[in-house]
Amino acid sequence: MTYIQFQSRFPTESAAIAYFVSIRYPNGVFCPRCGELAKRRSDRPKVCNCSFCKTSFSVFAGTVFEKSRTSFRTWLYAANLFLNAKQGISALQLQREIGVTYKTAWRMLMQIRRAMGNAGAEKAFSGIVEVDETYVGGKPRKANNLFQIPTERPRYRSARGRGTKKIPVIGVKERASGNVFARVAIPDRDGRKLTGKQLLSVISAACQAGTTVATDDFSGYNILNHEKTSPERFTHLVVNHSLGQYSAGDGLHTNGIEGFWAILKRAVNGSYHHVSKKHLQRYVDECCFRQNNRLNRNPLETLLEQGILS
Repeated sequence: MTYIQFQSRFPTESAAIAYFVSIRYPNGVFCPRCGELAKRRSDRPKVCNCSFCKTSFSVFAGTVFEKSRTSFRTWLYAANLFLNAKQGISALQLQREIGVTYKTAWRMLMQIRRAMGNAGAEKAFSGIVEVDETYVGGKPRKANNLFQIPTERPRYRSARGRGTKKIPVIGVKERASGNVFARVAIPDRDGRKLTGKQLLSVISAACQAGTTVATDDFSGYNILNHEKTSPERFTHLVVNHSLGQYSAGDGLHTNGIEGFWAILKRAVNGSYHHVSKKHLQRYVDECCFRQNNRLNRNPLETLLEQGILS
């Protein structure tokens, strides 16, 4: 949505709130306490009064917009800017665009990313899926390097791939729809970055039983071949990357999910520069939402629907 279209569609704060109310309460606003029909106040459009149980409540209660002093029209404009930015938008840029403090801009973006979560995508994939893992993180500081290259002028580098100290992310991409489901991997008790159980948990969360899973030759994926550890009985196909094989023919490859990792890393490197482990899942959810709604003609409405948490 362009700026002119936004101004025409939401000229006032009341129009913005009315748009959200039409999405959350398509059949009228009902009291969350007694279930009776409530009325919106004309002087305070965010507030509704129930004449039956004498309760007042906000139309934003139980959403990502709850307990915010920022006008909802500003929230909508921030969300629209965020959706229009292909590689995301930083909190400093949003601060300059909408005229709020950095703390407010950062919180708004994190709440919007919270609404972009793919929690409702469990068991949604079938057919053929591609599974791969990547590692997110910048170049390590000198004290955190794993080894030093002995030269006249010491240079430091980090181990690549599964030997790195970066944060692993596991992704699943459905071949037919192009949609992606991704999660940050939590280290196990032994401190290992990735195990077969971690990979299987993500695959099982995203895929239906009997799905064909294409992976590389990482040994952790061997768990898919065991009936006891993989009761869903996935069909496992392998592309041997260690031998330089990147397509085994007949559409057997993992190039689709690897292309998604490029989108994720361009967003991190280009717009955000640094992402902490604590909040990395929110940024992964953001990229998944953009990928899964790339053909959506009204992603703002989808975002508002997912922002209703209860």
